[in-house]
Amino acid sequence: MRRSAALLIVGALTLTAAACSSSSGGGTKPSNGKVTISIDCAPPKSRPTQQKQWADDIAAFEKLHPNITVKSIDTFPCETPELFTAALKGGTEPNVFYTYFTDKQQVLDAGRAADITQYVTSGNLPVKDDIMSSVWDTQKTDGKVYGIPRTNYTMGVIINRKLFQKAGLNPDQPPQTWAEVEADAKKIAALGKGIAGYGDYSAGNNGGWHFTAEIYAQGGRMVSDDGTKAAFNNPQGLAVLQNLHKLRFDDNVMGSTQLYKWGDLQKQMAAGKLGMYIAAPDDITYMVQSLGAHYEDFGMGPVPGQNGPGAGTLTGGDDYMFNVKDTPEQIKAGIQLLSYLWLTEGQGQQYNYPRSKASGQAVGLPEPQLFQGATAAKDAQLKAANATMSVKAFDPFVKANVPGVTEPGNAQAIYKILDTAMASALTSRDADLKKLLDTAEQQVNQVLANAQ
Repeated sequence: MRRSAALLIVGALTLTAAACSSSSGGGTKPSNGKVTISIDCAPPKSRPTQQKQWADDIAAFEKLHPNITVKSIDTFPCETPELFTAALKGGTEPNVFYTYFTDKQQVLDAGRAADITQYVTSGNLPVKDDIMSSVWDTQKTDGKVYGIPRTNYTMGVIINRKLFQKAGLNPDQPPQTWAEVEADAKKIAALGKGIAGYGDYSAGNNGGWHFTAEIYAQGGRMVSDDGTKAAFNNPQGLAVLQNLHKLRFDDNVMGSTQLYKWGDLQKQMAAGKLGMYIAAPDDITYMVQSLGAHYEDFGMGPVPGQNGPGAGTLTGGDDYMFNVKDTPEQIKAGIQLLSYLWLTEGQGQQYNYPRSKASGQAVGLPEPQLFQGATAAKDAQLKAANATMSVKAFDPFVKANVPGVTEPGNAQAIYKILDTAMASALTSRDADLKKLLDTAEQQVNQVLANAQ
């Protein structure tokens, strides 16, 4: 939901000195033992710094692997649903193509994904065993691996540190329970001047998205394990609506305007008019880069639960999948390329922190959340050494380590239905919260039945 929509295949940007012709599968394997692979989601000309860094990384990778030639495709943003679907139908994906975690089933249904299980080895991907199992789960179906993760996010509560300080609260101790959210929101709203203590979504499918995040924090789920029935019409789901209804009408800490969609809360937060809301770390980047906010204004805590940090939190992210027409050599080369570009500490697009710092890019946000073990420890050390913001401001979020739970199948259709429940809970003092869940359950069950 919150990731930018994208153009899948806009044009080709060749960043390498050598190139080979490509088929509808994206590349060909020359007879001399060399292999050519194409990859999309390369930075566009409108981002010259990132484009140069990509070109430098591709050149360095090809120097390490002289048998591999990389053809980069300039697509920014990286995906729009319509063009993505059209590419799947036409079979025009490159060898290595960008997707969201939630795209996997669509790609499999279209028959466009290569099974890469046997090629995901420690030789091709040295950090294989240090990628969190919950992240690997997003790449698997029936025990087979179909993608390599690029980023992963989980949600927490973003706070406005300045407002916390003005309200006499400790910004290094963000709330970890809904009772603490309520208490802190009251103090922030008491500042007056149109400041809301807490905000939430209830429109544009974002209300259902946040309902999902918040029921995960309660320990609940949206659908049954087999994906055939709604599973949110229970005490956990009711607690989500009760918490928000109380904040809105009993505590009066959410302001009178509601029906917010993505982008609305960010504007309030950046303008210093909102104390906290549930989000992922990259909302902070958006507020700084697009809305003129400052990194030092923000911090994060875990998604709140009833008695402590949430039992779970919504997770999502993106990855690369492989064209079903790829040869084994192209798959192995593609995994090695992704390892170099996105999954190696100290180098590539994601973890070359010194380069990012020197070029004015942000370093220090607790994202992407991919690793465990020694790689996670190394990442934290390198990030702290090159941080351009206070890493401490995100310690409560990182240390809570709330386990991520993936989005339900048929997510957008489910979210649209739950928008109504969220909107009613936040706009009607007399809303029958249990009846809202009863109605939503019936509608979601119909969606799930139609999807079988």
